[in-house]
Amino acid sequence: MPRRILRGTVVSDKADKTLSVKVERRYTDPLFKKTVRSSKNYKTHDELNKYKIGDLVRIQECKPISKTKTWVVLED
Repeated sequence: MPRRILRGTVVSDKADKTLSVKVERRYTDPLFKKTVRSSKNYKTHDELNKYKIGDLVRIQECKPISKTKTWVVLED
């Protein structure tokens, strides 16, 4: 099964080796036919503590690293 790759913005880097990344998606509401924006935060593993708040990053699914961390930052 292929691993998903998402693009988002770092919103928190306070924890050691962990980032909180906000991923925003846009879709058309089926009833009202309007474009809706929704977002979700993902806990992401950052081994080198390289990224800071506001950085645009790509994240990829991986096996669970901790209870809530199942994503890893892709090196660009």
